[in-house]
Amino acid sequence: MSGNGRVVVTGVGAMTPLGADAPSSWSGLLDGKSGVRFLEEEWAADLPVHVASGLTVDPASLLPRVEARKLDRGEQVAVLSAREAWQDAGAPQVEPVRLAVVIGTGTGGVLTTLGQDDIFERAGMRRMSPFTVPMLMPNGPAARVSMDLGAKGGARTPVSACASGAEALALGQDLIRSGRADVVVAGGVEACLHPFTIAAFAQMKALSKQSVDPETVSRPFDVKRSGFVMGEGAGMMVLERAEFARARGARAYGTLAGSAVSSSANHITASDADGQVFAMELALRDAGLTPADIGLVHAHATSTESGDLAEAEAIGRAIGSHAAVTATKSMTGHMMGASGAVGAMAALFALRDGMVPATRNLDELDPRVELDVVRGERRTGQWSAVLANSFGFGGHNVGLVFTK
Repeated sequence: MSGNGRVVVTGVGAMTPLGADAPSSWSGLLDGKSGVRFLEEEWAADLPVHVASGLTVDPASLLPRVEARKLDRGEQVAVLSAREAWQDAGAPQVEPVRLAVVIGTGTGGVLTTLGQDDIFERAGMRRMSPFTVPMLMPNGPAARVSMDLGAKGGARTPVSACASGAEALALGQDLIRSGRADVVVAGGVEACLHPFTIAAFAQMKALSKQSVDPETVSRPFDVKRSGFVMGEGAGMMVLERAEFARARGARAYGTLAGSAVSSSANHITASDADGQVFAMELALRDAGLTPADIGLVHAHATSTESGDLAEAEAIGRAIGSHAAVTATKSMTGHMMGASGAVGAMAALFALRDGMVPATRNLDELDPRVELDVVRGERRTGQWSAVLANSFGFGGHNVGLVFTK
């Protein structure tokens, strides 16, 4: 293994369409629940898209009112999930300059941007919030979490579309391996459910426009898939230098053994199997493993035909057909910048518990997908290593390898 030693995961936090914390989100995945619902807001009436996967709890209700008013919804979710992960890790006693934060996002504070623009157009500048700028900044979640935890080792923000959360974990690993930090709070966040963003994604024909039972709409790898479902949420992990965690007697969920980031340099939105294969192969090499060591793959699998097929080809070429494959966006929808971190959480918990969620709504596997996709019932097993994939518009590809 390259670098200066192992990086372990000692804490996990999450807010997703399945639960307000990591344990409830994980149990929801194992139980095959769906967080996809009809859009019942008035502003959604004229949209061609009728479903989305919102949070189960309003994050503002979990914060003091004065604090919540100063934070964009994405910042609220990031702070709450980071606090959960921090407490789950046992609130490590670490020098502030040895503690860093890395939180990725795809769109930043777009709800603030659009909301404050509406106020400006309707009522003028004087009615705008004085906190507009710090609320709309893409680096806002990382900055807010760094202040909340007193982290002075850096607050960084990868913005790589739907690969942002996974890239944040990879960067966090790099910071520890390079000797720049002992502990890093890393993950991803997204909160952008708004008529403008939904209309924009619908206009590029990425979203499903089905208006049937919402829980059946997101269906990765199924022959009847029709596009992805927009969601919101956050996933956070506390990463630690293994020696530091051991010295303080911390419990570790597992090891972030390898990571890799590649760019396809091919098309601004189209998936590219070659770039994805490269990311997976580099992540395996970084972990010192072979394809045969990977027992489970958490697929990016958004429920679009082109994306699912490209990834299926890439997994087959990089890993083979022996590994079990799961696609949890069938339950959570696509949480954009948060999806890579939440997917990594699912892969890590599957490794810990020896249980993998089934892919929901997979009634008829696309015959072009020659993989062992878990469906029907969750599967039990013992794996020594798992891979989590994450890809984003712009040709961003990230592979993360976790081991026991």
